[in-house]
Amino acid sequence: MQRTRRTPLNQTSSRQAGDDAEPTPEPADHESAGSPSSPDPATPPPKKSWKWTLIFAAVGLVILGLDQLTKALALQHLTPGEPVNVIGSLLKFNLIRNSGAAFSLGAGYTPYISVIQITVAAGVVYLSRRLGSVGWAIAFGLLFGGAVGNIMDRVFREPSPFHGHVIDFLQTPHWAIFNVADMAVTTAACLLVLQTLRGVRLDGTKDQRK
Repeated sequence: MQRTRRTPLNQTSSRQAGDDAEPTPEPADHESAGSPSSPDPATPPPKKSWKWTLIFAAVGLVILGLDQLTKALALQHLTPGEPVNVIGSLLKFNLIRNSGAAFSLGAGYTPYISVIQITVAAGVVYLSRRLGSVGWAIAFGLLFGGAVGNIMDRVFREPSPFHGHVIDFLQTPHWAIFNVADMAVTTAACLLVLQTLRGVRLDGTKDQRK
């Protein structure tokens, strides 16, 4: 006679209860559910882009090369005291050697002017790491190229290092004789003022108060 093995009542009840119970939910993935440390997608952090630095460098190098090229041509083809009419009386080539700052101001202070311009150029390079706007990048490139163009004259031209005279050769009515570097610095100043009035910060963000 074969005996039938009986299952205890408490084990049967436990199995039935386990079959009817709902499975315990697994913990949600932290990436899908989000975590307190994850950034808010509504306000993404600003992304660093090297294209603004490249624009700054390209503009600066073009201005510097153009400035030095035109000065070399002026020294080769022009004679001081003998102006040449280019567009009637509106534009003349008139070669002079300027020992002062813009508009021939500050003659006799060439070493101090050189130090100021070197400081400005170094500051522009330092701040260029934060560029986030094409307007600021072009303005910084113009400012850097113009400043370095005149610095090279003061450091390397006669009569002596840091006492060199800047080569100016462009003349218009009722205005001081200037060069390409002076034009670049003046244009940069106008762009910087325009960007400030538009409320565009150096990093490209917009001032909400504007």
